[in-house]
Amino acid sequence: MNSNIEKLYKISKKESKIIIGLMSGTSVDGLDIALCQISGAGKNTIIKILHFETATYKNNYKEEIKTVFSKKDVNLEKLCLLNPWVALQHAAMVLEALQKWNFSPTNVDLIASHGQTIYHAPKSLHGKEKFGNATLQIGDGDHLALATGIITISDFRQKHIAAGGEGAPLAVYGDYFLFSKENENRIMLNIGGIANFTFLHGSLDATKMFSTDVGPGNTIMDAYVQQNFPGKYFDEDAAITKQGTVHEKLLEALLDHAFFEQNFPKTTGPELFNLIYLQAAQKKTNTNSISHSDTLATLNKFSALVIAASIKKTLDDEKFVIYISGGGMHNPLLMKNIKNELPNTIFKTTQDLEINPDAKEAVLFAILANECISGADTNFGNSTPSVRMGKISLP
Repeated sequence: MNSNIEKLYKISKKESKIIIGLMSGTSVDGLDIALCQISGAGKNTIIKILHFETATYKNNYKEEIKTVFSKKDVNLEKLCLLNPWVALQHAAMVLEALQKWNFSPTNVDLIASHGQTIYHAPKSLHGKEKFGNATLQIGDGDHLALATGIITISDFRQKHIAAGGEGAPLAVYGDYFLFSKENENRIMLNIGGIANFTFLHGSLDATKMFSTDVGPGNTIMDAYVQQNFPGKYFDEDAAITKQGTVHEKLLEALLDHAFFEQNFPKTTGPELFNLIYLQAAQKKTNTNSISHSDTLATLNKFSALVIAASIKKTLDDEKFVIYISGGGMHNPLLMKNIKNELPNTIFKTTQDLEINPDAKEAVLFAILANECISGADTNFGNSTPSVRMGKISLP
């Protein structure tokens, strides 16, 4: 028997595993590295975060990703080169983090790597009849496995699509296993480049759970800052945005898109919600000349309204608690605007559930890796494919 296959079999039987979860989102700001201890599987999953950090990407990395990120037309050679290159950059970051934590790679059972999304193409967006849903993440698992010496599970989104999903969001699986609570309806709201949430029903019925994208979180705001304020990648503490005033006609135009009328679950990405989307709304309302701060204030309110409207649509008059994670939770004005739209609603973060909100997505991929090799079947109903995901790369 192949020694790595034997090793994988033994890992699958272990009561407790050490799994590194890696997440690099559409904001392309850094690699989230979560060193997790996981026991059990499915609804019996117990997780402890041993260490966590975000390895900030250098400007060189960001600029390289920008050459292929969310673009219909790219240099194919560059795309081929970036696939292993991203994996090697991530591997170096993992090894550096382990050294900092004084934790040997030989004591890590698995790496769960999300990779770097560069294009998301659900059929609802591309509209080509003979093609189905598609998505692409780069950061090859084989390179990551060989560079670290650790069995790597990656490319999770492809099985989701193969089983009839859109490849995103995948949070519902880990959210259900970790955060469901009897008699409490919960919304697990993650605000990254794109905002999404998981609805967890207090009945604990998995078939009533779902995850969905709702629209832009930080993506257009960040892109606008990067375009107009060289050297800045986002508006820290909403300092620029707070100086502005919402332009109502521009806001109305931003909200005028068929995506917001689609039923849940649905997915989207920067392929739709980008600067071109903003420019079309500006042209329609003759608002190209308004100030940067007014534009950002309007974009901030836009994200808040689509998030709040989607949550309202989900639960009607039922009581629920919102648990927030993701980079958008650090934007004070965005959070204020969301809370103003959802009065009398309880807001918490996943820290209240003993999971660092900045680490949450990396942790969820560690859970998907655990499910890949040790999980049992769970019926998630018709809205969520009931599958275990991930491709296995051996060192």
